[in-house]
Amino acid sequence: MLSALAPVFFLILMGYVLMAWGFPGTPFWGYVERSTYYIFFPALLLDTLGEAELVGQNALPMLGAILLSILVLAGLLLAIRPVTRFSGPAFSSVFQGGLRMNSFVGLAGVSALLGGQGLALAGVALMGMIPLLNLLCVSAVVGFSGTGRPRPAQLCLEVVKNPLILACVAGFGLNQLPFVLPEAVLRIFDLLGRAALPLGLLAVGSGLRVRSVTSYAGAIAVSSLFKLLLYPCLTALWCLLFGVTGPALTVAVLFSGLPTATSSYILARQLGGDKELMAAAITLQTALSALTLPLVLHIWT
Repeated sequence: MLSALAPVFFLILMGYVLMAWGFPGTPFWGYVERSTYYIFFPALLLDTLGEAELVGQNALPMLGAILLSILVLAGLLLAIRPVTRFSGPAFSSVFQGGLRMNSFVGLAGVSALLGGQGLALAGVALMGMIPLLNLLCVSAVVGFSGTGRPRPAQLCLEVVKNPLILACVAGFGLNQLPFVLPEAVLRIFDLLGRAALPLGLLAVGSGLRVRSVTSYAGAIAVSSLFKLLLYPCLTALWCLLFGVTGPALTVAVLFSGLPTATSSYILARQLGGDKELMAAAITLQTALSALTLPLVLHIWT
């Protein structure tokens, strides 16, 4: 398990080192992240899901376990808010940090552990998690930052325009076609998809901000406890209750135990959350997940 995930975290570290050295320049990393998000990862999902065998009966119970965990943890975070006494913007970043997942790391980890079968199950997980997490996190950031209530149209747009959701829908649609796409088209998806994992992980590393971590120790500890330990353990318990085993259990635990998404920082910045706290949480959770992900996977799978 550790040997399979080690290259994932090595590439994240490599991205951080390259960014720290200023190579090849700060603007480059923004282009890498956007191109990976809008081109390379969607191509990987299209290529994998379009040719994958249909996922087994464990897929929907797996998704149910993940989504149920999200709702339970969201309720717990809201319940402890009066005890923590965090400001509204700070709590919105703790909320995001406790729930959102870095799909770049997740897809790379699933690919390393399970290959195409894992990526097909990951597509099912993404199609359920992304809409629910957008609904909860956008609502929390807008509500607790005091910028008003999110418009339903705004929430729907966040989901509809998400390239990973669109790629999953298109990939499963291609899978159902009564004919096979031309080899040249499939080859294009394959070549583009191969760039997704290394570039995505390098981009994650380039976005880490180590200096900001020590200023927000308490808030980061709360979000990290929820995201890296409670979330995967709760999901694993639901999976066992629902009879989910094998690769589906591995995908569920891995996706639940991922560090929070780098896009959380963008959401916090745009909608009035505590963006500095968010950047610190992303950094520390990404570093800690190199230890916690292999641990929870070893315990539960």
